Amino acid sequence: MPPIIRELDPSDDLVQITSLIHAAYAPHARSGLRYWGTHQSPEDTAKRFASGRGYLMLESGDCVGTVTLRPPQPNSAVNLYRDTTVWSISQFCVSPNFKSRGYGRILHDYVMDVALSFGAKTLALDTARPAIALISKYESWGYKVVGACDWRPDTNYESVLMAKMLTT
Repeated sequence: MPPIIRELDPSDDLVQITSLIHAAYAPHARSGLRYWGTHQSPEDTAKRFASGRGYLMLESGDCVGTVTLRPPQPNSAVNLYRDTTVWSISQFCVSPNFKSRGYGRILHDYVMDVALSFGAKTLALDTARPAIALISKYESWGYKVVGACDWRPDTNYESVLMAKMLTT
């Protein structure tokens, strides 16, 4: 049975979802990268979902992935995220127990289609500059590095900004 993707519901367990995010980001923590997802609280998880539209990927009723699709962010410190044609993703992860099944791509493509339906022309994200494997994966999905940003002290690295032009 394929996974189901749905919007976050107020009844969803943010403690459980935060645990999933921590587990998914744990390999980055072990490599020394302090992504926000490695240490965020359930309250942070709620705040990040509230910055856009939160989506969960479920398999057999269990949450196995998450992503926040954010509309243009007029108050963002990042110029790209303020652009009225740019939507962005954050808090994007898949449980380590469900890696290598293509679930990340399925979840990504789902929210990309949602962004398109709202008129987005570009989908953007940021990730750690040292995360070469992630950057390569996003490049294989059509993203290009278009700049940099810095979330320190919440993280411990400079981030690259990546963007993908959307087509209908």
